[in-house]
Amino acid sequence: MYTLTEQEQYLSKQIVDALFKVHSNLGPGLLEKVYEACFCHELNKKGISFRRQVFLPVYYDGLNFDEGIRCDVFVEELILCELKAIDIVNPVWEAQLISQLKLTNNHVGFLVNFNVTKIKDGIRRFSVE
Repeated sequence: MYTLTEQEQYLSKQIVDALFKVHSNLGPGLLEKVYEACFCHELNKKGISFRRQVFLPVYYDGLNFDEGIRCDVFVEELILCELKAIDIVNPVWEAQLISQLKLTNNHVGFLVNFNVTKIKDGIRRFSVE
């Protein structure tokens, strides 16, 4: 089991706080890109750096491939955030996020579904060695 660094712990708490703020203000039922923009606005207000809709390289067999992975929001070059606004989360997306973490040499990621009544039911954090 991977133990989060202090920075990853801090950022994880800030990410969850931002997600709660966005969902409590907007509620469910909007487009994913609206949630993404508002989530990034909340991160910006906290002074947390991020990149949106970024392609990350894949590291495989000691090589770096530019045919990478698209990430919705990459926080502080440490945490991958995949945002959804759907009725049902496909289990394949969970496996996909775990694979993305491994292939990008990152350790922490969030899969978030804003289309829920309570956002706590829509947030899943994953960590890998």
